Amino acid sequence: MSQSKHTVKDAFSSQGALSQKIDGYKPRQAQTDMAVEVERVIKAKEQLIVEAGTGTGKTFAYLIPALLAPGKCIVSTGTKNLQEQLYHRDLPLVKSALASNKRAALLKGRANYACLHRLGQHKGGATFLDKQTLHEMSLVREWVNETKTGDIGELTELPEDAKVIPFVTSTTDNCLGRDCPDYEDCYLVKARRTAMDSDVVVVNHHLFFADLALKDTGFGELIPEANSIVFDEAHQIPDIASEYFGEAISSRQCVELAKDITVLYRTTLKDIEQLDKAAQKCQTAANDLRLCFPVNPKRGNWHDALQEEEISLQIEKLKSALSIVYEVAKIHLGRDKELDAIFERVVLLRMNLDSVCNIEKLGVSLWYETTQRHIVLHLTPLSISAKFRQIMDDSDRAWIFTSATLMVGGKFDHFQRRMGLDAAHTLGLESPFNYEEQALLCVPRHIPEPSNPKSFESLLSISLSLIKSSKGRCFLLFTSHYVLRKMAEALADKVDNTLLVQGSTTKRALLQQFVDEPDAVLLGTGAFWEGVDVRGDALVCVLIDKLPFAAPDDPLLQARIEDCKKRGANPFANIQIPQAVISLKQGAGRLIRDSGDKGVLVICDTRLVTHNYGKTFLSSLPTMRRTRDLNQVTSFLEKL
Repeated sequence: MSQSKHTVKDAFSSQGALSQKIDGYKPRQAQTDMAVEVERVIKAKEQLIVEAGTGTGKTFAYLIPALLAPGKCIVSTGTKNLQEQLYHRDLPLVKSALASNKRAALLKGRANYACLHRLGQHKGGATFLDKQTLHEMSLVREWVNETKTGDIGELTELPEDAKVIPFVTSTTDNCLGRDCPDYEDCYLVKARRTAMDSDVVVVNHHLFFADLALKDTGFGELIPEANSIVFDEAHQIPDIASEYFGEAISSRQCVELAKDITVLYRTTLKDIEQLDKAAQKCQTAANDLRLCFPVNPKRGNWHDALQEEEISLQIEKLKSALSIVYEVAKIHLGRDKELDAIFERVVLLRMNLDSVCNIEKLGVSLWYETTQRHIVLHLTPLSISAKFRQIMDDSDRAWIFTSATLMVGGKFDHFQRRMGLDAAHTLGLESPFNYEEQALLCVPRHIPEPSNPKSFESLLSISLSLIKSSKGRCFLLFTSHYVLRKMAEALADKVDNTLLVQGSTTKRALLQQFVDEPDAVLLGTGAFWEGVDVRGDALVCVLIDKLPFAAPDDPLLQARIEDCKKRGANPFANIQIPQAVISLKQGAGRLIRDSGDKGVLVICDTRLVTHNYGKTFLSSLPTMRRTRDLNQVTSFLEKL
């Protein structure tokens, strides 16, 4: 491929490729500095961590050097939405500006692609599908005749959580791989081949680390070899990587195994009734395990839960049921490829179940989480730094990590420590926005501390005052679902504004409605603290109920705290404060998204002012004008 005539620095100049392509493009020093450093690190095959404040234009600052460098680049983002935006909007623009003929590919996890083999298994609806799922199945069949990519995201009539999806997609458990009769037509295989032949591949963090974990066990190489890897929204990586470097088993996997055996028994192998009966026992044991826990979803310490007689008894029943499935399936090995794959799944399930029940293992946290219908048992390493450092040392490539929120108190130590990035170069770039002029930060005076029972009344009163003076156009962000629901109920009786509550519909639909309805108020928790971009007058006020310290009863956090104490370090300073600072920066970052935006950030937590650690939080936020007087806030909002 011919080397482009552009240089990285030139591309960002006032006469450069971006200026010629984008109306109103203005060179930004921070953006150019980042791009030049990314270019240097790609050439030197080193590691770089960049915090680029909102508005720096970090996406172009890594895409341009990646496209101008020889070799392949993988870009990994936080979510599927960001992946699509990068692939469908940003990449074509940059390629066009550079007149680049490099090929790009979008690659998602396997659960996003229709599986022709699984679709074929449910032909004629002979299996156990209910009316709603059968209707969804007919939509999928029609669409499959037309689609080129097989990406289920194209099928907009299907809800995100449609019941049909597990029946028409594969998992690593039930995929037959090269033994599949539909292998040559497989959408996932085609998407992977395209990725292998492309110069820039856009993935998401979950897919990247799932592949890294699979490669580790020698299964396959989904992520092609690359000259450079860029992680955008890199602040999410430590937690996602921990998940994939650990082990897990869920009751859903056991239930789906049983269902797949039943499909096989009813369609192809009608003489394996004994296996079907064993599978039903396995399904019952998995469902009964879930019934040992409260109805409402929760997280807990699995080590402690295993001490309870009822739970340990249920685990023994599940182990016994899986053993019977294993023994019976073993007798029939070689008769059917589907059955052989099921046998492999049983082997893996038994191994993982033994693993998560081994309470003697050191350096890991054993924890569980329940959903409405299922339970997942996790074994998570307390630190991934050594393992990740090893992966980087073993590869001859550049690693680039960027986000608007990586620094704590002006330093990168926390992120470097968690990721094993001691040798990385670092670069902190401030946002080009004029926060002093554009924004006001308020920590209201005379409010009770969050632990005080009266704090909710105070929060409600402040919320009402802000909604009134900003005429809606507010985000109310909470650290717990409980307070979110309580506030939604309380406000419903007191304001006429449209209240958009997280969970009532999809995130995308809520954001669209927020922008469309001028007086709307959005109430959100976790999901709305990041990856949300509302510009202009639609959003002028963000309220945060309190500092986002992780719930103290979170089992993974508890295990990390214990581990930190054993090493003689201070867990509050080393773990809890840095994580809360990064979360607060994410939430605060929703307010100012453009150079013309104006607004108010209200944080209803006096600990910012009364406790010493408050300084770390305040020094990590952009330099806005500050006040403790709510009257100043209301007059600022009324002027808007």
